[in-house]
Amino acid sequence: MDHKKKKNIQAVVITGMSGSGKSTALRAFEDLGYYCVDNLPIALFPDFLSLSENSSEIPRKIALVMDVREKGFLDQYASIFSQVKEMGFHLEVLFLDANDNVLVQRFSQTRRKHPLQKNRDILSAIKEERFRTRGLREFADNYIDTSNKNVHELRQIVLNMYSSRDDLTKPLIHVISFGFKYGVPPDANLVFDVRFLPNPYFEPELRPKSGLDEPVFRYVLEKEETRTFLNHLEGLFGYLVPRYYSEGKVYLVIGIGCTGGRHRSVAIARWLGDMFTSRGEEVIVSHRDLSKEG
Repeated sequence: MDHKKKKNIQAVVITGMSGSGKSTALRAFEDLGYYCVDNLPIALFPDFLSLSENSSEIPRKIALVMDVREKGFLDQYASIFSQVKEMGFHLEVLFLDANDNVLVQRFSQTRRKHPLQKNRDILSAIKEERFRTRGLREFADNYIDTSNKNVHELRQIVLNMYSSRDDLTKPLIHVISFGFKYGVPPDANLVFDVRFLPNPYFEPELRPKSGLDEPVFRYVLEKEETRTFLNHLEGLFGYLVPRYYSEGKVYLVIGIGCTGGRHRSVAIARWLGDMFTSRGEEVIVSHRDLSKEG
């Protein structure tokens, strides 16, 4: 078999901490038309993909949940996932996470038992799982922290990440604006602080508007320090992005932060979206905190 030949099956494995929202993510993939499987034994994964390739009944895009519910998963995932890639299948690993307190609360609300709980308390089981999955998190291509997200928000994030991607082998850039007062996006690969730029918030006529409004957009973009910054940023991304791609990264998250996530960061994120689009990149732009300030 020629392992260099790419297959027409594209697979996303959803994994991560128990209680982090993997079932919600899987339903979002189902809405996108993926063939979805929950808790497939890891040892069957290569054969399942081979059978799927030769089946007219299974779509070319597949999403699967694999996690610690299967006893051998953590021992075998690295070798099995590498084997799948060597076979020519495109594979992405999406890791979902949440902080310990949130996970404890979710298990208490649903009254479900943690897969590793046995005779220990729920927090001890969560800490054990976090320790055992630390390598898997590093192995993953994409990461979502669901601590502050409800099921609807998580579903929308998955849709944003995958709905525009007809071909998962093509890289996707996600530019997200945010406010530092609400925290840095935990899944951002690169973060840029634009709080040094002139702030439209202090202009009474601009304060109620956002970076999506032309007066604010022009106010930010027409400043000399902004133009200088964007010239440097464009050159930096021209250097960095191809190197990320050459290392196999297919989903790059760029965070642009200002104080409240309404004016400067939104304008810069908007500009970056246009810049990447003009260069032929596949890009989505979202504004995490736009609705949090008036």
